[in-house]
Amino acid sequence: MAIDPDVTNTPLAFDVSVHMQRASLGNGTSSKFFDDDGRMKRTGTVWTASAHIITAVIGSGVLSLAWATAQLGWVAGPIAMLLFSFVTYYTSVLLADCYRTGDPVTGRRNYTYMEAVRSNLGGFKVKVCGVVQYVNLFGVAIGYTIAASISMVAINRSDCFHKEGDDSPCHTSSNPYMIAFGIVQIFLSQIPDFDQLWWLSLVAAVMSFTYSTIGLGLGIAKVVENGRVKGSLTGTSIGVGVSAADKVWQSFQALGDIAFAYSFSMILIEIQDTVKSPPSESKTMKRATMVSVTVTTLFYMLCGCFGYAAFGDNSPGNLLTGFGFYNPFWLVDIANAAIAIHLIGAYQVFCQPLFAFIEKFVLRTFPSSDFITKEIDIPLPGLSRPYKLSPFRLVWRSLFVVLTTVISMLMPFFNDVVGLLGALGFWPLTVYFPVEMYIVQMKIPRWSTKWVSLQVLSAACLVISLAAAAGSVEGIISDLKSYKPFKSDY
Repeated sequence: MAIDPDVTNTPLAFDVSVHMQRASLGNGTSSKFFDDDGRMKRTGTVWTASAHIITAVIGSGVLSLAWATAQLGWVAGPIAMLLFSFVTYYTSVLLADCYRTGDPVTGRRNYTYMEAVRSNLGGFKVKVCGVVQYVNLFGVAIGYTIAASISMVAINRSDCFHKEGDDSPCHTSSNPYMIAFGIVQIFLSQIPDFDQLWWLSLVAAVMSFTYSTIGLGLGIAKVVENGRVKGSLTGTSIGVGVSAADKVWQSFQALGDIAFAYSFSMILIEIQDTVKSPPSESKTMKRATMVSVTVTTLFYMLCGCFGYAAFGDNSPGNLLTGFGFYNPFWLVDIANAAIAIHLIGAYQVFCQPLFAFIEKFVLRTFPSSDFITKEIDIPLPGLSRPYKLSPFRLVWRSLFVVLTTVISMLMPFFNDVVGLLGALGFWPLTVYFPVEMYIVQMKIPRWSTKWVSLQVLSAACLVISLAAAAGSVEGIISDLKSYKPFKSDY
């Protein structure tokens, strides 16, 4: 069945009736079953959009915040989290106004982040955006594979410590767990498009609250057990094992970790494209962003601060897998299982836009290829319509998962990878492109007060991103000096 790539951001085949209905619709009109662009009626709400965002945001990044706070201290740590939350919210509001080109209610829809950049900025910036966005999404898939495997390893080691004692080595390889995670993703990656992931996002959002709450509770309990609040105003002290240079690099890396914890702008437009109207999509998305950023910031502040209060300078890079907590072992196991389940969903939320982009490009390049366009109807119990299996989708998405799994096995450095991803994606995707698109969309005059303010914000975030990237690269180089490929024992 031929596919119309202009209908949607994902290369799904539409029934003939859909095309006939689309042809009968005028611009800016809709019917009972179809939106103004001829696509099936969108059903997303503030709550489903919030679930998508929370799934994307409250991910593995929350687990590194105690370590990040330890590098920055009681003053700079919380301030950094608040500043990142404000910038993320503000630029997300700007980006939400760019979903439609022109009129915010009847203007032409931009189905993807890159389409919004093309409509507003065009030219070379579109290519730069595409490279940055999709490389970052590819990196997130690697980061989530690493994080999920570490959590599964932690369950194994926690049970081992419980049986053999806290002094037992309990070495466990993460490779089998990465492979298992990859196998699950091969199956889930066959979900055709983003709009059909709402149920997976809801499950993942529940899981993120579960492990964040457990981590927070264990942190509070540890503070009570210690009888005091650990940590200092300036963070990790320079001394034995920590040089002045280490302090600087680790502080920079901490900024990258915090930036990663707030990263979701790269899929905001894709999430907004699932939202129904009226009210306008931008209005719904702004409310969803407010709800999501508020909730995540509260969790981040609590988890980061109580983790630091519990362990001080010795805060582990991953709060629930660094074995700051041994008991109750079953609760730690539940938390790590919730992390793994959450990351299974988050992997798909981030990868679907990349899947859609590649499939749309290939379709336009080879429009007459049966291998690309063919879909096989497979009846599944409980579904009113048969599942449409695309041979091309099956092959290429499976190869993508295999590649991210192999790279994860080669470089299982949680904190360094998280920091680098946060640094590389924060400025261009969360700040620069939203700011530039908003300036064009709203026709803000050059050198006006608002234009200058937005440029200052962008420049400041660029400096922070460069510093964070430098710190993370230095960390990866240090880890590689003593690392042996495929020997990721914990």
